[in-house]
Amino acid sequence: MSDLLNTFWQKRLVKAQEALENNNFEAHVAQSPDQAKDIVLTKILPQSKPKLVSWGGSMTLQQLGILDELHKEKGLALLDPFDKNVSREENSERRRQALLADLFFTGTNALTEAGQLINLDMYGNRVGALVFGPRYVVVLAGRNKLCVDVEEAMLRVKGYAAPANALRLKKKTPCVQTGFCEDCKSPERICNVWTITEKSFPKGRIKVVLINQDLGI
Repeated sequence: MSDLLNTFWQKRLVKAQEALENNNFEAHVAQSPDQAKDIVLTKILPQSKPKLVSWGGSMTLQQLGILDELHKEKGLALLDPFDKNVSREENSERRRQALLADLFFTGTNALTEAGQLINLDMYGNRVGALVFGPRYVVVLAGRNKLCVDVEEAMLRVKGYAAPANALRLKKKTPCVQTGFCEDCKSPERICNVWTITEKSFPKGRIKVVLINQDLGI
């Protein structure tokens, strides 16, 4: 059964790759987390030649172990905006500075078969970097993020990803209690900034690595 599902998803991911490339994204398909990490470390990193790297909140990035490998790269400065050893104010300032990174890593809440990236952010630093600032952006996406269209993608985000992430982050929001988006006015609401990225500009600035495995939320 696993081989059958992998073949099914491979066909869908290749189609999504073609759609992304038609929208001026650089797109790759990886069969495993290890292959995805290899694409980043042996292809994207040498090509982009970054001096400063930062990232947004992404379970997929953590699951791939890419940050551990980046710490081993000589001459590469890492700006950690989630450092538990510094104050909240310092991390907030690092998120601002991350907009000037040479390379920025993030996940995506959803992507469509037409090659669009759909995201909903709390602070806006993740989608802000996706839109403008860093010279290059790497988006890591498991096959579970793929949706038919924008409508399905937005339903996925509000109906699943946002409540699940609020629960993961231990936010004091109604959805943590109910499991459903309540369109709340909570001070800890994580659903504040929508973005739909139709195309990459300039061409190839945003690099998407699609992974034939369920990753992230």
